[in-house]
Amino acid sequence: LPLSPPLLSQTNAIKTSKYNTFNFLPLNLFEQFQRIANAYFLILLILQVIPAISSLSWFTTVVPLVLVLSVTAVKDATDDIVTCILGCFILLMTPSPLLPDEPCVSSLLSEGEVSCEPPNSRLDRFTGTLTYAGQKYSLDNDKILLRGCTLRNTEWCFGLVLFGGPETKLMQNCGKTTFKRTSIDRLMNVLVLCIFGFLAFMCTILAIGNRIWEQLWGSEFTAFLPRQGGVDTPFSGFLTFWSYVIILNTVVPISLYISVEVIRLGNSFYIDWDRKMYHASSDTPAKARTTTLNEELGQIKYIFSDKTGTLTQNIMTFNKCSINGKSYGEVEMVTRKGYGEHTETVDWSFNPLADHHFFFHDHSLVEALKLESPEVQSFFRLLALCHTVMAEEKIEGELLYQAQSPDEGALVTAARNFGFVFRSRTPESVTIVEMGEQHSYELLAILDFNNVRKRMSVIVRSPEGKLCLYCKGADTMVYERLDQSCTKLMDVTTEHLNEFAGEGLRTLALAYKDLDEEYFSSWKQRHHEASTALEDREDKLDLLYEEIEKDLMLLGATAIEDKLQDGVPQTIEQLAKADIKIWVLTGDKQETAENIGYSCNMLREEMNDIFVVSANNSDDVRQELSTNTPHSTYNERSMELLFLRTACLCKTVICCRVTPLQKAQVVELVKKYKQAVTLAIGDGANDVSMIKAAHIGVGISGQEGMQAVLSSDYSFAQFRFLERLLLVHGRWSYLRMCKFLRYFFYKNFTFTFVHFWYAFFCGFSAQTVYDEWFITLYNLVYTALPVLGMSLFDQDVNDMWSFQHPQLYVPGQLNQYFSKTAFFKCALHSVYSSVVLFFIPYAAMYDTVRDDGRDIADYQSFALLAQTCLVITVCIQLCLDMSYWTVVNHFFVWGSLAMYFTVTFTMYSNGTYLIFPASFPFIGTARNSLNQPNVWLTILLTSILCVLPVLAYRFLLIQLRPTINDKVRQAKAAPPPLASRARIRHTSTRRSGYAFSHAAGYGDLVTSNCFLRSHAITLTTTFTPLGRTTGFSPTGRSAGYSPTGNALNSRPQDVEVTSLQMYHMMRDPAF
Repeated sequence: LPLSPPLLSQTNAIKTSKYNTFNFLPLNLFEQFQRIANAYFLILLILQVIPAISSLSWFTTVVPLVLVLSVTAVKDATDDIVTCILGCFILLMTPSPLLPDEPCVSSLLSEGEVSCEPPNSRLDRFTGTLTYAGQKYSLDNDKILLRGCTLRNTEWCFGLVLFGGPETKLMQNCGKTTFKRTSIDRLMNVLVLCIFGFLAFMCTILAIGNRIWEQLWGSEFTAFLPRQGGVDTPFSGFLTFWSYVIILNTVVPISLYISVEVIRLGNSFYIDWDRKMYHASSDTPAKARTTTLNEELGQIKYIFSDKTGTLTQNIMTFNKCSINGKSYGEVEMVTRKGYGEHTETVDWSFNPLADHHFFFHDHSLVEALKLESPEVQSFFRLLALCHTVMAEEKIEGELLYQAQSPDEGALVTAARNFGFVFRSRTPESVTIVEMGEQHSYELLAILDFNNVRKRMSVIVRSPEGKLCLYCKGADTMVYERLDQSCTKLMDVTTEHLNEFAGEGLRTLALAYKDLDEEYFSSWKQRHHEASTALEDREDKLDLLYEEIEKDLMLLGATAIEDKLQDGVPQTIEQLAKADIKIWVLTGDKQETAENIGYSCNMLREEMNDIFVVSANNSDDVRQELSTNTPHSTYNERSMELLFLRTACLCKTVICCRVTPLQKAQVVELVKKYKQAVTLAIGDGANDVSMIKAAHIGVGISGQEGMQAVLSSDYSFAQFRFLERLLLVHGRWSYLRMCKFLRYFFYKNFTFTFVHFWYAFFCGFSAQTVYDEWFITLYNLVYTALPVLGMSLFDQDVNDMWSFQHPQLYVPGQLNQYFSKTAFFKCALHSVYSSVVLFFIPYAAMYDTVRDDGRDIADYQSFALLAQTCLVITVCIQLCLDMSYWTVVNHFFVWGSLAMYFTVTFTMYSNGTYLIFPASFPFIGTARNSLNQPNVWLTILLTSILCVLPVLAYRFLLIQLRPTINDKVRQAKAAPPPLASRARIRHTSTRRSGYAFSHAAGYGDLVTSNCFLRSHAITLTTTFTPLGRTTGFSPTGRSAGYSPTGNALNSRPQDVEVTSLQMYHMMRDPAF
């Protein structure tokens, strides 16, 4: 039931967008004018409205500037549209709710009062009190549901919203939305400053030249070029400076930024349209949620990944087991590819309560069960009894297990399918169906799991009255407690465990012990005394557990696969070959994270220098880091730098038990000190903070909601698509953008420098060397489409070669394609080309006559020749830069050249002059000049001289210092298909993490009468009617989350208690 507005002063709305209706225009303009070029064009616009210095009309700048700002604003607004999360409920319901009356809710709120700590980001603790009906009740972390928890085993419960919207612990951990710019954008700002400085330098030289020329020769022209009143020689130089600022502004053309946005938009569409990144099972395509960061995907150096749901499917499957010295399930590993084609799955028709989503391929295990092997039956009986799983059975025969961890649920499901079905439980009993016969076991004690014990045991009394202890846990723990008679069986089982571990499976050892009635009665009495002791309760209980868990008889071992997403190991291997460092940041325990590290091939058996930093205070952490880091001292000042230095020396880094905020802090640490491009990828709400902190945020649309996707820059359904996103789309986007920038600066610098050389021959009068219409159309029509075609379609190698040679990605990390060095090389190339383009036509036209003897050495003919040479030369240069030709590229290149000549002949025709005589003064220039052989010979000579040094330089470079791109492109054979990786069978002495949640077990909950109660519905089955139990059992990542590893109902030591803040029906207005 939603709270009415008076009950809550703030809504539960969560805003993940950057803009709103009121701040969009000022904030967006502020961000856009952080581009120095945009600010430059604004200043240029102001100068152009001053008649004394402007030689061009004001609209030539204002129209492109408004167009750029508008297009960018629309794109930014589109990128920022995200869905806000709304809603505030105090009645929590399962999918089939039993709705209470509304007055019950009002009564609860009117009679109760909660005092609690203010909003904070701590996920591992909560302090508060509930006052209700005159009684005070303690509130701790066990009583709090964080966003993301799921209600299980009960159909409804009352709750009170303490924190809403941005005050929730989730949003307190999310961090702020930052404005992201690519490294190329930041480099462009620096280069634009350099260009401005160079522009000022050129204008200063020309202004000084104007003053000298006016002083020496200017008086000779005053008869027909009179000076304006009040303009002396120094002031003329001052005005000339600003005139040339306007004329030479094309060194930073505003069309550059329009083209950049179009290129980014086009490359974003490629990601959206890529069918190879489409996940058919979930009908989820890849999505570029921003269009400003594409080229950054080609420069990633560090990837920070979540584990659960990102690398794994969070699905556990029972794959193998060892029972009484015999291994079962091997057939599955041999025929891992294509089960249905080579092997038949076990037919579960003999078991009406089987879960038909469970698959197993070794029929010999079922045969052993049918032969009533006592060891096999005891094995699965243990799995059906030794756990804390809850069972739901709303429809008869349809069981739903709610487990503390997915792997414990997988073990109970395996026992269920092999005929030992866990049906229900009460605080005092566990009911199972054994091969069709129902039995109820009296539950006498649960010796619960914790991080130290790494095992759990249950003590039950069978229907025959026999007492037995069943134990499962890490083999290292169980082996220490086995009876001496199990030595041979232990050796055989150890070999099987080594094989299981070598395949990356999570293993458990299973054992049992028959108990004497008299001994157990004595032990139970001492257990009761220890559990009620006021001092050293935990230590006394541990001693009793150690006492009874001795002389166990080994049954066997289980092997569970924590299923990785498809292609995760191969993707990580490919990214590692591309010299990308991958760090895993997870809230899971160390052992679980290590196990996934081995499964993903991030950790390998041959790695001898694996070390763990697990100290609990700063001094011990510093000592461990100093010990494992070469050339470091204990007294090194910054713990951050010491940690970062140690981590960067490692091939693999796995951070365990980290909170969402700590994930973001690790990312920020690398960004701050390594100056490298980072990418964060995750699927859950607790990954939002690091997704926002990284340069690139990638969200996986998995089973944990859409919060990560909504906060991300790119999204898709599977981790394996990251390989294609980076090695193909990212590398191509970076390569295309770099080629575009190099070529764009080249063609515009060349265009502008010709003006500079011409100034020395026109008296520094700020006269343009080209026709004004050519100046207007050069970047908009004549050269726009060819460079866009190259920037949208070019690729040095295809996607298959990109996968075959991940090393092609490395140049992007090193900024080899576009950097300050590459920019200055481009500028030098432009200086050379401009010299050729000005002086060769000038020399060819000097004192030249036509075939009929008429003079063609006039300004208009020279301007036409210079601009024709320029257009043809830059087109040839683009053809040399292009690596991949398509029909579109051919159309753009040859079409642009045709467009140039068509427009030129049209504008210089008699008809156009007669219609607009003031706007088109170059009447007849094209037909009079371009019909002369010497003009075309000059064009050919100029083009060859411009291109020849480039060809020679590139030929020598390929021969003497070939790059990886050159080597791959020179390969003649087609790329071979990706080699299929045969599964190599090997063994390992390393054990996977204990297959349980990293929080303490729920034994106390299971044996408590507070949460478990008999169900009112009586089921009609062929068996004895069973009572279904209900209760609350947190599942998923948020439930039971304990980054510190402490029990959730205990307060960490040495933590200052936060002052309480009163929360009534209406929040305190002070907050």
